[in-house]
Formats: sequence, structure tokens, C-alpha cells
Amino acid sequence: MSRWIGIDFGTARTGLAYTDGSGKMAFPFKTVSTSDVLNILDKLVKETPCAGFVLGLPNAWGLNLQIGDTHSTAAILAFQKKLNAKWPSLPVQIVDETNTSAEAVSASIAGGMKKKKRREKGSLDAVAAAIILQRFLEQEKSQ
Repeated sequence: MSRWIGIDFGTARTGLAYTDGSGKMAFPFKTVSTSDVLNILDKLVKETPCAGFVLGLPNAWGLNLQIGDTHSTAAILAFQKKLNAKWPSLPVQIVDETNTSAEAVSASIAGGMKKKKRREKGSLDAVAAAIILQRFLEQEKSQ
């Protein structure tokens, strides 16, 4: 089977996650510089069959967004276009990322991540990407 890749896009850093081969569980992968994210994604797509991408977007439940709805909306939608252009055969699913940063902190604490590690820039972005991806999996399962 193919795995999904989750993306918590940021202008400086981007968190990445992926599912297991059965597409049932999401796992944090790593946080990368946004300038390198397409190269890293290219390696992931070539490494293992890919079902598509799941991209977090703030307040995306209704998907009736205006560019500029949040400080990051325009950049995320521009990145979505890059994904569609580079991999036209792979779907890009949009998932609401509201509160994923807070959930990432809670999950990291529950998982035993030390406070010093949590304070490092980008340490929680991959966890947030996994939460975004898990939300997608749960939505798919409930349909």
C-alpha cells in the first residue's frame, strides 16, 4: 500500500509526518527548513509509494476561505499549488490545523519530551504534522 505524507507548512520551518503502509497511523518524521521541503518530499515520494499529501490550513473546516484569513493562509495555498504542479497525479488534501500546536505540546509532554527539547525551534512541527495527518485519517475512516 501507499503512505500519506502530512505537512505542517511554515514560512521558515515545515513539519513532516507520514503514515504506515496501511494508512492507519501517523508518525512524525522531521522538521526541515521550508527552503528544502520540496527536495525532502521528492525523496520521500521516490522512497515509498505515496498516496498523496495532507496539508494543514488554519480554519479549514468550511474551506470558504479568503486569501489572508490568517497570517499563513496565502503562503500555505501557494505551497499547495507547488505540490499540485510538482506531483499532479498525487492528491493534496486540506485539513484544518486549528490547535495542532497546542496538541503537539500536550502530546510531547505525554510522550516524555523534556522541556528543553520542546523549547527548541521546530521540535514540535513534525508532531503537529502527525496530528494533521491523523485528523485526515480519522475523517477518512468516518466516511
